[in-house]
Amino acid sequence: MSEPVLEQRSPFLRAGDARATEGRLETIIHRDATAALVVSMDGVIRHANPSAERLFGRRGEDLIGRACGVPLHGANTPEIDIRRPDGDVAVAELFSLETVWSGETVFLISLRDITSRARAEEALRESEERYALAARAANDGLFDWDVSTSRVYYSPRWKTMLGYDESDIGESPEEWFSRVHPEDLDRVRGAVTAHIDGLTSHFENEYRIRHKTGSWRWVLCRGLAVRDPLGRATRMAGSQSDVTHRKLAEEQLAHRAFYDPLTNLPNRALFIDRLRHAMRRAQRRKDYQFAVLFLDIDRFKTVNDSLGHMAGDRLLVMVARRLELSLRPGDSVARLGGDEFTVLLEDIRDLDDATRVADRIQRELVAPFDINAHEIFSSASIGIAQSSTGYENPEDILRDADTAMYRAKAAGRARHALFDTSMHERAVALLNLEADLRRAVERNELAVYYQPIVALDTGRISGVEALVRWNHPQRGLISPNEFIPLAEETGLIVPIGKFVLAESCRHVRGWRDEIGFSSPFALHVNLSGRQFSQADLVGQIRATLDETGLEPGDLRLEITESVVMERPENARAMLLQLCDLGVRLSIDDFGTGYSSLAYLQRFPIDTLKIDRSFVSGIGAQGENSQIARTIIDIGHNLGMVVVAEGVETLDQLAQLRALRCESAQGYLFSKPIDVDTTRALLRAAPSW
Repeated sequence: MSEPVLEQRSPFLRAGDARATEGRLETIIHRDATAALVVSMDGVIRHANPSAERLFGRRGEDLIGRACGVPLHGANTPEIDIRRPDGDVAVAELFSLETVWSGETVFLISLRDITSRARAEEALRESEERYALAARAANDGLFDWDVSTSRVYYSPRWKTMLGYDESDIGESPEEWFSRVHPEDLDRVRGAVTAHIDGLTSHFENEYRIRHKTGSWRWVLCRGLAVRDPLGRATRMAGSQSDVTHRKLAEEQLAHRAFYDPLTNLPNRALFIDRLRHAMRRAQRRKDYQFAVLFLDIDRFKTVNDSLGHMAGDRLLVMVARRLELSLRPGDSVARLGGDEFTVLLEDIRDLDDATRVADRIQRELVAPFDINAHEIFSSASIGIAQSSTGYENPEDILRDADTAMYRAKAAGRARHALFDTSMHERAVALLNLEADLRRAVERNELAVYYQPIVALDTGRISGVEALVRWNHPQRGLISPNEFIPLAEETGLIVPIGKFVLAESCRHVRGWRDEIGFSSPFALHVNLSGRQFSQADLVGQIRATLDETGLEPGDLRLEITESVVMERPENARAMLLQLCDLGVRLSIDDFGTGYSSLAYLQRFPIDTLKIDRSFVSGIGAQGENSQIARTIIDIGHNLGMVVVAEGVETLDQLAQLRALRCESAQGYLFSKPIDVDTTRALLRAAPSW
């Protein structure tokens, strides 16, 4: 027997009346649109109507003779799965009737196609199972609000998210809204109402909600309303997610974006933003004034170099706290970076308010800072710019306060300076000068001049000091006092210094070959702090001597006290390497810095140069010569040669000879002169 065409689905069968008339049977089989089968008592299909052919997807002759596949005696099934030849499965509702057909007792089976309904019910069941599973597994809390009854279902996770048990929270909407943070409540209620009223496509809001412990948690709540045919909300279902960790991370990122991590003060970005708001207020209110203070900690680098960067950081933190104590309520202090701080003074009456705050800051910084058992004394140079000057960009007023700060630092530190327009003009001029100086190095606009050094025992020239001069194409010769500090600040002093060393070594070597010197001849070349800190300085000097052919003993490098005393141990190591090279060493401007004789005698120095400020005061009768006498005695006691700078009169020359000073230079002998004039002077071999 072939495979059955029907499959049992559920254990119930609706029995019919076995005494139906044969006429009625014919009507059902041939005319009714319902699928019908005539099945013999042993379960074999004897007849199928056209509707049955369509339901089974088979022709009638293919169905006749097949087993019905469903027990027709006793317990039977009201819903039957029908597997079609194409693999699709239909579902039918089965009605069975025992009757007589063509003189034979048979079963009349009526089949109503309920495939669509069955699939819909199955989909609904699966959806409900998925929802129940998702509700149990989801980390989000779920809610379902019946708007018509004002009852809300809160899932167990919704409750535990806030620290509550299942029975702790009822079904009222106030269980939700009463826990929302007071500052967020109106916003949340407004957003919910707007969605229920149909003004928004969905509800979504982030807010704080109170935990059972009393703490506040950040949540993200989403919801969607279900509406009737008239568009009225009948339900709103949604979820609630705990986003506290994300919000805290966002707040930390925002804090890092706008606050200095070391001092916890506002950083440059936040300060600029506050300054921009102050400028807008000043534009709206004619009586509103503000000022910006730009602070730079004096000698901060010394703390870093001597005690280390951790001590320097500690000092910055302590300075930040004192700055906060110096300000009025509503004022702002920020750290721009390094040892630079800024202050925004809002709603001041006049410039005196700003200067009073600057004075108060200076007083706060007077007391020593205790750092790692060291007493550190600090001060600040402060520049002040005020809104009355008229600014369009916050960066401009900050720039001008910075410019004024540099004026205060140049005036001697630990003071404040007020910005005026001449400062800006000078700053622009310096900027242009820097650009010109960079081009001057590239275009060979620099030249080496020489000032003779005279041996006082013979009165003859015993050496020269190499000095750089800049012949500007438009401005002519520019004073070294104007461009050397700029070169130091920008780092251009390094290539300039290399140029001066190479040129002067080449010139002196040429003069020695051309003129010949009957006595020792020394070339004095200044080394800047920037040059002295170069790791490859010794190699550079060795290469220059090799290239020019100058003997190392003919070169005397001049270094200021401040350079060698800034980091004495490092300086000593560098000086010893230069000494090993055969180069002689000189301390320039001796007496103007902070000398330590204990350190000085450890350095391989063979020459001291007395600064011109001590020489210029020497009178005809030897008055005011005590400092010069002391320096000369110090040099002799340390076994050094002494050179006096700035000698301009015969009386000064006579006093220096009486003090047994070995050499001198100054306008009395010659001003700095170019290479050709120097060659001619050396040929003439004058005597004083």
